[in-house]
Formats: sequence, structure tokens, C-alpha cells
Amino acid sequence: MALKEKYQDVLDHAKALGIKIAETKEAGGKLTLKGSATYQLEKDLLWDKIKAHSGWEKELVANVQVEKTDIHGIHTVVSGDTLSKLAKVHLDSANRYMDIFNANKNILTDPNLIKVGQKLVIPKK
Repeated sequence: MALKEKYQDVLDHAKALGIKIAETKEAGGKLTLKGSATYQLEKDLLWDKIKAHSGWEKELVANVQVEKTDIHGIHTVVSGDTLSKLAKVHLDSANRYMDIFNANKNILTDPNLIKVGQKLVIPKK
């Protein structure tokens, strides 16, 4: 199986995240991806997808640059999300849920009330 085919789900995920892949090259037993993400959050989510493949360390090189560094990223709320869950995933500590709340006071009035579809700013780690 060609590496591009093996990692097609990664390429599809990059597209869904809005990551612009400028170059995809397969040579010498490695697949090289070069591109850019708007925020670090998208880059992190892409790397999570890459790391789900066994042997990725020997087969894939991804050079993804981040365009904006003022925040970690934007998260669209889905069913089951809570600020503490988002803080644990994106900020490495559920206790940082108030950091997300404070970054979104323009749309949130209570840290326990978030709605599906809301776009929340995730502050820097």
C-alpha cells in the first residue's frame, strides 16, 4: 500500500480542520506533508490523527506551520462538551475551565451553560 493511501484519513482530517496542505511528497519510504494551520489547536488535532497510525514515526514527516499565535484556537461545542472537558483536552488541566470561560465572557454568562454550536476561544496553554 502506498503511504499516501495509508494516510489518506490524515489528509482528509487536515482538510476538515481547515489545514492547508501545500505539498504532499512520497519518496524514500516516507510521506512528507507541508502546510499551514490557522491555530495550534488544529495542528495538535492533526498530530493526534497521525499518532493513531502505528509506525508513523518511520513513515511520515509533517511540517505544519501555525499562522496565528494569539490564542490556542477555536472550538465548536458539540453535545457532551463541558468547559472542564475542553480544558483537560486543550489546556492539559480540567481546573483551567475558568480560563476558557474568561476568554469567552462576550458570549458566556455561566461556566456551566454552554450550547452546541457555540464557537469558543481556547486560550494559550
